[in-house]
Amino acid sequence: MTPTRRIAPDDPAREDVRALLEEHLRDMHAQSPAESVHALDVSRLKRPDITFWTVREGDTLLACGALRELDPAHGEIKSMRTPHARRRCGAGRAMLEHLIAVARQRGYRRLSLETGSTAAFEPAHRLYASAGFVPCGPFGDYRPDPHSVFMTLAL
Repeated sequence: MTPTRRIAPDDPAREDVRALLEEHLRDMHAQSPAESVHALDVSRLKRPDITFWTVREGDTLLACGALRELDPAHGEIKSMRTPHARRRCGAGRAMLEHLIAVARQRGYRRLSLETGSTAAFEPAHRLYASAGFVPCGPFGDYRPDPHSVFMTLAL
């Protein structure tokens, strides 16, 4: 019997999740200068304005993602990540669709994100664009940065 894929709230401090988030932070620091890395560590993902989920198949971690409430009408996608060994299995898209659905359920009128600007981030840009995200200017506490791409989706 094949395990069922599921998306559920999870603890960012869980061992396998922590390892994935550490991989994420290492990769972000390898691609961008420190002042341009906006990825969150485990403690910051536990803040009350952030909800964190994982995609799992059985016990196997396939992806993670978080939704931060900027204000009652605007959410931000944070910590979207798929382990290198699990890429191209659809888990990232499933997480993105889940985050968009939750944002709509919460009544957000806009969902935004920040990601890197180098070629390494092109697959992420394509994923977000395929879901309807379009380029925008900085939002929230962000400032213009040549190492950042800002995108938004009207809900």
